[in-house]
Amino acid sequence: MRILLTGGCGFIGSAVVRHLIRATDHSVVNIDKLTYAASKDALEEAHTHPRHTLVTADITDLATMQQVFATHRPDAVMHLAAESHVDRSIDGPAVFIQTNVVGTFSLLEAARAYWTSLAPKAKAAFRFHHISTDEVFGALAPNDPPFTETTPYDPRSPYSASKAASDHLVRAWHHTYGLPAFVTNTTNNYGPWHFPEKLIPLVTINAIEGRELPVYGDGSNQRDWLFVEDHAEALVRAVEHGQPGETYAIGARQPRSNLQVVQAICGVLDELHPDPAGPRTRLIRYVTDRPGHDFRYEIDASHAMRALDWQPAHDFDRGIRRTVGWYLDHQSWWEDIRARRYTGQRLGTAA
Repeated sequence: MRILLTGGCGFIGSAVVRHLIRATDHSVVNIDKLTYAASKDALEEAHTHPRHTLVTADITDLATMQQVFATHRPDAVMHLAAESHVDRSIDGPAVFIQTNVVGTFSLLEAARAYWTSLAPKAKAAFRFHHISTDEVFGALAPNDPPFTETTPYDPRSPYSASKAASDHLVRAWHHTYGLPAFVTNTTNNYGPWHFPEKLIPLVTINAIEGRELPVYGDGSNQRDWLFVEDHAEALVRAVEHGQPGETYAIGARQPRSNLQVVQAICGVLDELHPDPAGPRTRLIRYVTDRPGHDFRYEIDASHAMRALDWQPAHDFDRGIRRTVGWYLDHQSWWEDIRARRYTGQRLGTAA
């Protein structure tokens, strides 16, 4: 297939591009605005691979999106481009509405016009795959069952509300216009090339440098953690086999509290890169919780695992060890971000 993928220089998007180039024969047209969180380096060998084309563009620009469809004539769309940091959405929600809602609308309209023009066989085979988050479902109490594909929507932050809106648009374009679209919702991802303001890279980098490790509240907020390369494999299986109108909830069933995550990072670093000053748990600092902090997310991925014939390859212990090792081995990458592109030291979140 020729896949038009948005946000392919972001954290999850770049993992999908790498998987497409390494593990399939598909070609990918990568549309990315190259915002603060994007990194061409994360494409690794895919950046110069003949089956990868990078188009620097904004998905909210409908005319440009129409031109991209006309020029590259994709067989499928994988829509990952999104503003995704909860703290940033609280500080400035406007860009989240613009990118996540207006951008999805523009992409849907460009895709619909293109799909309508296709010959019957190509039209039947076309897919629009929208990648979303479990945060659209709200928060779980300690004993609630995990989210599934039928969990009612209950977004709690500007970020999750904007993603919920984009999910609804995709489903509306499927039901109203027949666009062969489907949605995947995932839980928290982690792994290589994760932008330094998110929880796991922030804590890892701070711990390497001997800085304080900020933990919201008492650290009991819980997330289900999915290694990004496992998610990338699931997403590619979805675009290959996903059915129009379907929803696939993708997760790893590896729940950890934020405090457990921080302690695990400290343990791996103490083993791989000992600090003469002592165990890094000494650096943990509890800070004021953020507004509207959802308590728990977890996904029951059994339907997606069966439908897509997929299983995550990493448990949390293996995944966090690979991740911490990657940040130790790629210090120049995150030092450059902190020095040139990253201003301020935001608190990391699990979102």
